[in-house]
Amino acid sequence: MESGPAEIRRAPARRPGLSAVCAVPGPAAGEVSGAAALPVLPALRELLPRGGLARGSVVSVAEFGVLALALLAGASADGAWCAIAGVPEAGILAAAELGLDPARTLLVPDPGDAWPEVVASLLDGCELVLLRPPGQATGQIRNRLEAVLRRRRGVLLVAGGWPGVPVRLRVTARRWAGLGGGHGRLRACLAQVMADGRGEAAMPVTRWLWLPAEDGSITVANPVDIPETARSSADLRAVCGRSAPGADASG
Repeated sequence: MESGPAEIRRAPARRPGLSAVCAVPGPAAGEVSGAAALPVLPALRELLPRGGLARGSVVSVAEFGVLALALLAGASADGAWCAIAGVPEAGILAAAELGLDPARTLLVPDPGDAWPEVVASLLDGCELVLLRPPGQATGQIRNRLEAVLRRRRGVLLVAGGWPGVPVRLRVTARRWAGLGGGHGRLRACLAQVMADGRGEAAMPVTRWLWLPAEDGSITVANPVDIPETARSSADLRAVCGRSAPGADASG
């Protein structure tokens, strides 16, 4: 049995619970920004070849999580219309703390069997669409959506695999802060993020970020940010990219 029409919702500005909208109220047909890339949060700029999300392109993250929402939040805070498709558990309120504007965010929790058509429609009206494909993205589907991207100069952020993607980002290591003596509350996550891909992104770039920091923000990690229990010379070298003061560089 085919699934019914996908429900498009607008994220709430002040409360949980979602109210339906009947259209994608993004830029008018033919209206595109002159900027070459959508902005991202400052802490993420060095991970991307152009310091932002290149218009007309696909960017992938290994999985849906804080990193994906952080990439969405930068453009949203700058005024871009955004959409999230295929992620029913999307934490809009958490993303709002990073700068995402709920009033300019559309949700399609279940795009159904016709998800390529739904995503194409979203790309026609939104500058940035975060998609977790509910089915296989065949070559034909990818070509169609990438053609829409080039025409509308939007960005498709895919949570999961996308063959031939120009830029890929993934978290390769995590260290949580807040637990002590086997108890406490997780308050922040120190994460190693790697970006690679093709062309401009062929050379891998790695950065340590607070994803998020204790105040909920996304920031570049410094040695002083590392919790006391994790301040070994090896940790400092990993975060700084060089030897810690007084440490043996050979490890």
